Amino acid sequence: MSSGRLNRDALRAPIATARLVLEPVRADHAEALYAGLQDPRIYAWISAAPPRSAERLRQRWPASFRDGDVIDLAWVAMRTVDGACIGKLDAEVLARGVATNVGYLFFPAFWGQGYASEAVRALAAHLARAGVHRQRATVTVGNDASCRVLERAGFARRRVLAGNDTIRGEVVDDVEYVREASPSDDHAPVR
Repeated sequence: MSSGRLNRDALRAPIATARLVLEPVRADHAEALYAGLQDPRIYAWISAAPPRSAERLRQRWPASFRDGDVIDLAWVAMRTVDGACIGKLDAEVLARGVATNVGYLFFPAFWGQGYASEAVRALAAHLARAGVHRQRATVTVGNDASCRVLERAGFARRRVLAGNDTIRGEVVDDVEYVREASPSDDHAPVR
């Protein structure tokens, strides 16, 4: 298991899986992400809204990513077979080695193919190897597919957080998931 020291350089590294590469988000990813982020089905379970333009995304990255006691990280998920942009992942990591918010979204054309499970599993192991010993994620109650993704990645359901978020003006409950680093994270395959 990781030594408990947070490796900031390792946190920002690309992540490879059998079918995907997760690259740290850069301004030049804006066009591909913008197109995929326009599908309204993505926003059924999350409080975000579609970005207004690719230019706004381009300006936002990497300027919005904080470093210090809080490290904001984001990756774009791309298929290795054809380079298609299929979604994104993010994590807010505290300097003490805790991820307070692990998030992900995938474009609907790629749902149901195991990409989210593969990517989140790889991200969780990557964070653990970099010294993030505790990871937290929340899912809107009722989003069973997202709950399964987290469970496949080793997250355990902890509790329901009543009134934790607001989606399109409606207050919703979230399910909190937590993942503790394990010795197997040190040996998780990186391809």
